[in-house]
Amino acid sequence: MSAAPAIGAPAAVAADGHARQPARIGPNAVIQTAAALRALGGEACAAEVFGAAGVAHWLAAPPDGMAGEAGVARLHREMARRAPEAAADAGRRVAAYLLANRIPAPARRLMARLPRPLAARALLLAIRANAWTFAGSGRVRVSGWRRPVVEIAGNPLAVGGCRWHAAVFEGLFAALVSPRAQVRETACCAAGAPACRFEIVLDGSG
Repeated sequence: MSAAPAIGAPAAVAADGHARQPARIGPNAVIQTAAALRALGGEACAAEVFGAAGVAHWLAAPPDGMAGEAGVARLHREMARRAPEAAADAGRRVAAYLLANRIPAPARRLMARLPRPLAARALLLAIRANAWTFAGSGRVRVSGWRRPVVEIAGNPLAVGGCRWHAAVFEGLFAALVSPRAQVRETACCAAGAPACRFEIVLDGSG
């Protein structure tokens, strides 16, 4: 495995000679991960994982804006390696934060009255529009209103199983579309697939 780029490394240079801005991901990919690790094993658990990822400074001073993708990717890899039980909890915490702070109550009430395929379509479009919060440089595609699918090509946070992403999506669909919604990852970039594919089963029947 090649060495990960250092935090704060210079931006890559494109073919036209202009510097590219480093990719970034929403801060809750860090903040809720810290909360889940602390809930799992206390401050020592969080310190071990953040330290191994080279982002220990984020524990003392969590990012208040977009976080560098490279550091977030290392953090999620170390969580998968050292504390995999925390990944789903971290994803559920992200979903809960989004529901409480980013989706207005009138929109939630409206979605609750829509037929499930229409509610699923509205949520999928919102997920695609806000892909920067969870996908960084990954490319998000959504499809299938009755059997919704989210794909993240080149997923920078792919770790095999992708419990964090699955839990984020499941939390949102369960709250806004169907309480029985379940999410399964059926392909993963970490296993060589071109995209991580998340299939959402709205009635929970598989």
